[in-house]
Amino acid sequence: MIDIEERLTLDERSAVDFVLGLRKRWSDTVYPAMVAEFESKATTRPSSVAEAEEAIKDLDLYPWFSHLERVQQKMLWKTVGDVVVSRNEELKRELDEAPAGPGKLELNPDLALEDWYTDYDIHVQPGSFFSDDLCSYVYELGARIVMLRDNDGYKFHNLFVSTALPELPNATRVVDLGCGFGKSTRPLKKRYPTAEVIGVDLAAPGLRLAHLEARAEDLDITYRQADARHTGVESGTCDVVTGTMLLHEMPEQVIRETIQEAARLLKPGGTVAFLEFMPTGDVIRDATVYGHAERNNEPFFRDLFGADTVGMCEEAGLTDARWTPFDERAEGVRPQGWGHRPEWHFPWAVLSATKA
Repeated sequence: MIDIEERLTLDERSAVDFVLGLRKRWSDTVYPAMVAEFESKATTRPSSVAEAEEAIKDLDLYPWFSHLERVQQKMLWKTVGDVVVSRNEELKRELDEAPAGPGKLELNPDLALEDWYTDYDIHVQPGSFFSDDLCSYVYELGARIVMLRDNDGYKFHNLFVSTALPELPNATRVVDLGCGFGKSTRPLKKRYPTAEVIGVDLAAPGLRLAHLEARAEDLDITYRQADARHTGVESGTCDVVTGTMLLHEMPEQVIRETIQEAARLLKPGGTVAFLEFMPTGDVIRDATVYGHAERNNEPFFRDLFGADTVGMCEEAGLTDARWTPFDERAEGVRPQGWGHRPEWHFPWAVLSATKA
């Protein structure tokens, strides 16, 4: 398989490294400085995220913090998009000439994509993730930079699989909702080698790349183009149902219906787990997460944060539903909380529950 990053020219590498460096300094320098400014000026601490959102707007550093986030995100996609488009013919040929191997790709050209999914260029990525086959290559390379190169080798997803999911040596079926280009699905197959693993996503471009990459690793995975609310998988047949970075990109009612579908798929005693984001309880940090959603064209963060997702799990017949903090650096699931972190970071957390 082609790894675009290994073929970057000197100018392309310099541009990518510049955006990566800018993002790192925004996270580990500008954000702590803004927090320090707030601490030095505040006479009282905001009692809610809404109050904190208003308070930080009066800080001298806030315009720089918010502007830099938006600008470096747009620079990221411009840089990565140019890199991918310049290799247009080579990459499309790779997709079209996928070698024979294990696994299946089940595309549905008649699948209707709803407005809540198509109306936004999520992450500020032009064309989002569904509009062209090259979108998947753009997103895959861009995501490496978004995660500050800390998710290389899909470390976050491997930590999720190894620390948030049960050991099941005889698992027979696992479903990954919103699998994208397969970064979450491949670790599942390695964790549960005896199981049929099915990755489900709305976007055909991501599924085509996922299928190609799974074959490159000789992994027998089925990728299916379907709605996470209507997977077409038989009821009560799955040991595990997962989703990573999925629920925060859905309206509240779609979140509810997705949880209901996950519950329908599970065997009794099966596990559902979503790697997601949740407010940390630090209202200043949480206010910047809400701001991040707006600057990043992700309009449904507030739906997820405001929803009673634990109650949704219970309504769907799931038990022991809970949110648990997740440390993406090394520990994975971290029941004791996120701990002190001076840099800006995504507030990772896992929503898990069990089928009664």
